[in-house]
Amino acid sequence: MCGYGLIKTANNQNLTIDTQNFKNPETFQVNKPDCSYIASGRITLPPKSPMYLRLKTLYDSIIDIIRKYNPHEMVVERIFFAKSVKAALNLGHSRGIALLAAASEGLNVYEYSALEVKKAVTGYGRAEKRQVQDMVIRILNLKSQIPHLTEDSADALAIALCHLNNVRFKEALSDSSD
Repeated sequence: MCGYGLIKTANNQNLTIDTQNFKNPETFQVNKPDCSYIASGRITLPPKSPMYLRLKTLYDSIIDIIRKYNPHEMVVERIFFAKSVKAALNLGHSRGIALLAAASEGLNVYEYSALEVKKAVTGYGRAEKRQVQDMVIRILNLKSQIPHLTEDSADALAIALCHLNNVRFKEALSDSSD
């Protein structure tokens, strides 16, 4: 499994895939600064099924999410390191599935490192997961809507917020050079 989230802005909507955790995905659609939490859910992959069937389930689920929410782009976290060879392979598999799903549906894909994501959300690139989670809850005002936002769900939303910040920064630079 992998975490995923949706961000919607005035101009477009993007889907975020967090392949760093192959266990606890949730779905979100948010608008920021016109941000509001819309939905959450989970992709459940049968743990005892062969890898190829779990990957097929993951692919089908991501395609269903893309078709349900019609995002204009996908944002994924770059893989920096893995704890073991097996973990690295699982990350690679899930990332490949996410990228294939994006390509199959004609989405542009953007990537950010964990350092970039943490810095964009907390101001500190080496922030702990809990700090990222707390900031995502504050930025999106989710305390009343999602009292128990998981760290993994927060990671997916943090990637989306990082992309939103990056897009806004580029737009501001573009506007100032005109």
